[in-house]
Amino acid sequence: MTTLTIEDVKDKIRAVPNFPKEGIIFRDITTGLKDAETMKVMIDYLCDQYKDCKIDYIAGIESRGFIFGMPMAYKLNCGFIPVRKPNKLPAETIKESYDLEYGTDTIEIHADAIEEGANVLVVDDLLATGGTAQAACSLVRKAGGNLVGAAFLIELEGLQGRKKLDNCGKVISMLQY
Repeated sequence: MTTLTIEDVKDKIRAVPNFPKEGIIFRDITTGLKDAETMKVMIDYLCDQYKDCKIDYIAGIESRGFIFGMPMAYKLNCGFIPVRKPNKLPAETIKESYDLEYGTDTIEIHADAIEEGANVLVVDDLLATGGTAQAACSLVRKAGGNLVGAAFLIELEGLQGRKKLDNCGKVISMLQY
């Protein structure tokens, strides 16, 4: 089996022009996920960045943060916390709202998801403007957790979302566009 480089993985990500609207280039991870070796390299890379950190929980942001967060939690031997859109979790929740281009959105976790002082890594597939990731980091703090960092497969550097994550611990992305 050949070992893929980061550039090989980047080549597996499909660029879809004008989706979801005119002028946007959508980075489609499904073409990388369907290839077993590429998916393994993605997960291994993200895990390797935090292998020396004490992590109690991965907080995966709905929905593609679940794709990366669950295997990372398994590999890093920690629990998984789903960060969901409103009204998707069955028990008491805590919420965090954040600004969108036009309006606001909200994410939430179970109120009892994180023990005071637990170390949490936030995971999502994409870092764009940083609003959702910043809200997830705020939720972790609100719940009493310590932020280890935030991990992303892809970062759209031109949108400067990383700037919103200055106080979120070690922030990494495997692929930059």
